[in-house]
Amino acid sequence: MQVSGLRQRLRALGALPVHEERVLRRWARAQPQEGGRKRLESFLPKPLLAALPGLVAELDGLASVASVHPAADGSARLLLALADGQTVETVLLPPERAQAVCVSTQVGCAVGCVFCMTGQGGLLRQMGSAEIVAQVVLARQQLGPAREVRKVVFMGMGEPAHNLDAVLDAIQLLGTAGGIGHKQLVLSTVGDPRVFERLAALGPGEVKPALALSLHSTRPALREQLLPRAPRITPAELVEAGEAYARASGYPIQYQWTLIDGVNDGDDEVEGIVQLLAGKYALMNLIPYNAVAGMPWRRPDAERAAEMARLLHRRGVLTKLRQSAGQDVDAGCGQLRARVVASSPQPVQWAPPRREV
Repeated sequence: MQVSGLRQRLRALGALPVHEERVLRRWARAQPQEGGRKRLESFLPKPLLAALPGLVAELDGLASVASVHPAADGSARLLLALADGQTVETVLLPPERAQAVCVSTQVGCAVGCVFCMTGQGGLLRQMGSAEIVAQVVLARQQLGPAREVRKVVFMGMGEPAHNLDAVLDAIQLLGTAGGIGHKQLVLSTVGDPRVFERLAALGPGEVKPALALSLHSTRPALREQLLPRAPRITPAELVEAGEAYARASGYPIQYQWTLIDGVNDGDDEVEGIVQLLAGKYALMNLIPYNAVAGMPWRRPDAERAAEMARLLHRRGVLTKLRQSAGQDVDAGCGQLRARVVASSPQPVQWAPPRREV
């Protein structure tokens, strides 16, 4: 289901913009449709009122929580079952990470990043924009009002550029009726030129998300090896396109760098990053690799990762050394789904951690 199609159905049932906005707002914010100050009987058109229970059931059926996997850092990885039996992953990030949720945009992924479990199985199908929004709805239900979702990152399973219509459809809803700040909607991509073209074409009244670009290496040949089916865009071209969007939107670009021991954690890469990003409106996120059983890649030494962050800071590149959320619960993208498909574990109970006052 697409959000745009849902809007058409509401209008066909007699919804005016104010009715459409109310239904979508309460759904996207995980609020019951029957709540509020106005009685639905006196507010909604009769055809829409009659159809509303069935519509709510349909929206509730888009995705359900199959299992919850809490981590020691306060995050939780959700395995979600879609209506057709496929599964995707959604992550409730730790409280200190801006009360954020990481959502998937595809079942599987076609890019085939060699260090990512999701890419090993290829692309199974696209997700509808309503399925993408449903992940935020479920996250809000899990967290409750005490930890309201304030940020959504499109960094889960899938490459958003390969499902761009649905992703932008979801972003438009989340940035309006969904109540998420525009720069708190972060679209992550390996750098497909279509993303930059579509974002540049968004009009003044449309939601413009922030961007996170997967860099991983400043060496073109190595980046092609790590991201074998990504568009053939060089690191320098990627940064140039990112800088243009950063200046036009007013949002700094987040560059994602999965640190792999002995692969892209050398001094040559530090120099390459400085050459590309010094003076740019950008933030470098260094993310130590989350080891995957059966893959040859290793997590770098903690001191080496910290040293890289310090070196980049000294050279004028704003850098954060991030730890992957939920490392103790198969937190690497696609790991949980692969393990669950193989072994079908039982769900566990989880309650969101209380924030210290």
